[in-house]
Amino acid sequence: MESVFTIAEAGANHNRNFEQALALIDAAVDAGADAVKFQTYTSETLYSKDTPDFAGYKNINQLIKDIELPRKWQQDLKFYCDDKGIEFISTPFDESAVEELYNIGVKRYKVAGFEATDPRFIKCVAETGLPLIITSGIGSNVRVVQNIVQWVRDVNSSADITILHGNNAYPTPYEDAGLNQIDLLIEQIPGIAVGLSDHTPGILVPPMAVAKGARVIEKHYTLSRLLPGPDHPFAIEPPELKQMIKDIRTAESVCRPKKGIFSTSEEAFAMAMRSVVVKGEIKGGDILTTENITTKRPSLDDSVPASAYYSVLGATALYDMEDDHILRHVDIEWERS
Repeated sequence: MESVFTIAEAGANHNRNFEQALALIDAAVDAGADAVKFQTYTSETLYSKDTPDFAGYKNINQLIKDIELPRKWQQDLKFYCDDKGIEFISTPFDESAVEELYNIGVKRYKVAGFEATDPRFIKCVAETGLPLIITSGIGSNVRVVQNIVQWVRDVNSSADITILHGNNAYPTPYEDAGLNQIDLLIEQIPGIAVGLSDHTPGILVPPMAVAKGARVIEKHYTLSRLLPGPDHPFAIEPPELKQMIKDIRTAESVCRPKKGIFSTSEEAFAMAMRSVVVKGEIKGGDILTTENITTKRPSLDDSVPASAYYSVLGATALYDMEDDHILRHVDIEWERS
């Protein structure tokens, strides 16, 4: 099974400063992230000019204009990512962004949660044929996600789809994280990978999501929460990003299924299990009963395990055996069930 794919979400935290954007990439590389993600939008195509004030924001169009990624950076940012060995991703928010990102050679698209409720835009992105990572839309349940998947399948029946469960509040209170949704998506929508777009404070929730079966984790990060801009305050800083990815890898290791009867670490302790042991003395020809056998440690390669205690009652001893003798398979005649 492939490792969990970690996306360091730089978003708008470049503050329209190219050197800051490069520093964000460096921080993601240092943390061990698999990808760094920006966002490609313009105020004119994202919000109507008639948008009223909401969520504490006045003049949302000007806010977006102040934080939008200069599109001329995209090719250079991708080249920089290529040189650093980390995947470049940017979330498109309009048709021209979809085309521009395709032309610079992105490997996949990420669709944001608020855009996931728009079938027109979902189909536009799906028509590229590239793998899609889609954050489930605001207010999503399994039925909503099924609709999203169907919109993709309508234009690309064999599309590679990953759905990220996410609460679309910034930040998300822990009590609204809803990680059990990951279980439901895995169970009820076959043929897709499931992950988490996390907006909760700190780094606790992503490793928990991995334990739930999340295969992709996306998390906003910044060089400093003290920087100006709407997305810095709820983002994690580089040391936290590094620790989060370390914790994700630990969660993967903890959840990895055991390959054999014993894990590698258990093998040295296998002898501490119990075997059937003679109680008193047994003569050759005696029948094994609850009076002349018991169970004790250790368990040896050729001993009769304690789990077979009831099965060997009634077996015949082939030899004389002293008290506390560890019963071996060759010591008795019995029918193994």
